[in-house]
Amino acid sequence: MPRVNRVDVANQIYHVLNRANARMQIFDSNKDYQLFESVLEEAKEKFDMRILAYSIMPNHWHLVLYLKNDGDLQIFMRWVSMTHTQRWHAEKKTAGQGHIYQGRYKSFICQNDSHFLTLVRYVERNSKKANLVKKAENWKWGSVWRRENGTEKQKKLLSEWIIEEPKNYLKYLNEPQNENEEKAIQNSILRGSPYGEDGWRNKVIKKFKLESTVKTRGRPKKGS
Repeated sequence: MPRVNRVDVANQIYHVLNRANARMQIFDSNKDYQLFESVLEEAKEKFDMRILAYSIMPNHWHLVLYLKNDGDLQIFMRWVSMTHTQRWHAEKKTAGQGHIYQGRYKSFICQNDSHFLTLVRYVERNSKKANLVKKAENWKWGSVWRRENGTEKQKKLLSEWIIEEPKNYLKYLNEPQNENEEKAIQNSILRGSPYGEDGWRNKVIKKFKLESTVKTRGRPKKGS
């Protein structure tokens, strides 16, 4: 199958994710989660990346990024993936045993309107959906915990949202997500297509020549 074109342009919101090889669990302990977060903290400072939301799950992670310059995404994600892999192997004493990820990261442009809030909610309630916590804000390895419970230093990892956080956001976050909204995000992941309103999505596909990325490849997998 041909490689999907990368879109890596300034002032766009990106949903970025990657999974472990064979969906193995790569985050087994608090130390494992902390290791990945320390890599994110370093990368944010090193590349001046705006991190709007994230969630680290036992065998995968989601990031919501807001680029400042063309090409920033590839540089940032290459460093994050390579550095995390090296440090993970060093910690596990498995140096030289290859990649821990199933392949290159996936990334999708998100429309910067209410779709952004829907995407952030999808990412931040991932742990609740997986029944790891009763309330999404109790999952320590994600952006909602940092915003609500983190120290001032921890909160510096996160950049300001492009829209104001709703006053009832935590209640909204913990309610079941609308099935159609969830399917639309999962289809974006499955098909490699931008996430947003139909007219906007078609314009983005045409502008960045993404026609080849919108062919269906099968049913969405559980636990996205």
